[in-house]
Amino acid sequence: MCGIIGYIGDKPALPILIDGLKKLEYRGYDSAGVAVHNGKQININKAKGRLTVLEERIKHSQLNGTLGIGHTRWATHGEPSDINSHPHTNQLGDIAVVHNGIIENYMRLKSWLQREGYEFTSDTDTEVVAHIINYYYNGDLVEAVRNTLDRIEGSYALAVIAKNHPECMVVARKDSPLVIGLGEGENFIASDIPALLRYTRKVYFLEDKEIALICKDGVNIINQYGEEVKKEVFEVTWDVEAAEKGGYQHFMLKEIHEEPKALRDTLTSRIREGRIELSDIGITREQLEKVGKILIVACGTAYHAGIVGKYVIEKLVRIPVDAEIASEFRYRDPIINENNIVIIISQSGETADTLAAMRLCKEKGAKVIAITNVVGSTLAREADHVLYTWAGPEIAVASTKAYITQLLCLYLMALDFADKMGRISQEEYRQMIEEMQKLPELAQKVLDNKQIIQKCADETFNANSIFYIGRGLDYAVAVEGSLKLKEISYIHSEAYAAGELKHGTIALIEDGTPVVALATQKNLFEKTLSNIKEVKARGAFVIAVAVEGHAEIEMEVNRVIYIPPTHNMLAPILMVIPLQLYAYYVAVAKGCDVDKPRNLAKSVTVE
Repeated sequence: MCGIIGYIGDKPALPILIDGLKKLEYRGYDSAGVAVHNGKQININKAKGRLTVLEERIKHSQLNGTLGIGHTRWATHGEPSDINSHPHTNQLGDIAVVHNGIIENYMRLKSWLQREGYEFTSDTDTEVVAHIINYYYNGDLVEAVRNTLDRIEGSYALAVIAKNHPECMVVARKDSPLVIGLGEGENFIASDIPALLRYTRKVYFLEDKEIALICKDGVNIINQYGEEVKKEVFEVTWDVEAAEKGGYQHFMLKEIHEEPKALRDTLTSRIREGRIELSDIGITREQLEKVGKILIVACGTAYHAGIVGKYVIEKLVRIPVDAEIASEFRYRDPIINENNIVIIISQSGETADTLAAMRLCKEKGAKVIAITNVVGSTLAREADHVLYTWAGPEIAVASTKAYITQLLCLYLMALDFADKMGRISQEEYRQMIEEMQKLPELAQKVLDNKQIIQKCADETFNANSIFYIGRGLDYAVAVEGSLKLKEISYIHSEAYAAGELKHGTIALIEDGTPVVALATQKNLFEKTLSNIKEVKARGAFVIAVAVEGHAEIEMEVNRVIYIPPTHNMLAPILMVIPLQLYAYYVAVAKGCDVDKPRNLAKSVTVE
């Protein structure tokens, strides 16, 4: 959430700032602003609302200069407004700051600054940073920022410019991502790589508590103790075109259609000569034999992937697995030790709660395996081992191809562990690998049948509530399907284990209530069919997702969406695709902003 962009060089800064902010719109925001140094003073313009509002406002303003910083804000402290938008300044307006994250002790700092005579104009936590930098500034901007960081608690990615320093900007980070882009006679900063790809592919990843002085001809980085830090240049290999819509109406639709390729890319390097190759994580049989429990820790959609992972790993490996919500995990004093494997999942690798949970697990001695989509992310750098999902850039706020590749990584890990532990026959191991390799082709078949899914959406988009039911793995996927719908369509939606209907939930079913029933699990099909009959008898409009060949379900439901036959345990990977498309088409029918749903952000970098 929130986006930062900065530029210093010989070119006009403003067009680069606006272009960069547009590339960061997927992160979610409610206001935007820029500050440009014209060589004599800092000029600022900011506005509540979309970037188009800011663009209209700056059409006739004098924001000339070759040094500037920009920001898209997702409100945490203070309502969305022009005043609360970034950048923020000190009282004289000669120091400007943009900030991602949360200053947890800002109220204490604000009271101190007010006693020192400082006046505040906004309700934000960020404004204290500008005033503290001013308090410590004595001609050395780097030192003023460094002293400021000693006073603040919480998370931050900061970019600072000052009237007296038209030749540089100062940046710093802790628990919020910040990337430095390296050019010829120019340099850039951003909170995410897509904002930089039009200008450079060479980047530095700033680590926690590092500070960088960015000038047009060079970058100098120090740690919190003032010691110089040498960095390896990271070369970005994926193409900027991958972050464009490519003719699709929305990024979300494009990314759903990229799922066959994402599955293929994630599989390609992991299966060799009929066997799974996971040297990325290097877990041995000896290590597995000592494991008392596996924990899967994540937030949101990644957590839902973890629920599926729990079912699959326990079934195949026969080791107990707990799937945990990261934001709750570390506050309940969890029991963790060196005999635990912890699988941490995050698309961005920058989710604040997930990172905090990972660090707690490492402190307790557990072995941490990260599943993430972003090379060089904080999660990837700090985990003991990393399993990358090769999903490519995911721009839409609602995660789709990242989720499906997270599932695939969990299946690969489960099969590999089961094989090493001798818990699976070689025949079943071979069969599952063969079926896994068919998944990209089968996923494409699901996409080719999207007309029936769109029809289902057209028939139900006016509903006030939509319920999802399923058993076993079907229920695990139902939870994600329900989340997708509420994320982008704003329709109230809940997922229930189908066997729980009679324990209260069925009271909510009335004539015309849409119910999406997942019925792909062979051993639970008849039981799920009985639950479908229960809601149908109360007047529900039932949309079923079933495996081709189960035509008898057509007699009990209003609509059926079929997925191709696959190994029973692999069904979730195919089953979620119709649910993603259904949510998408419902949201489109309602006229919602699919890629940027209200109040949500792509990368949640605050608690």
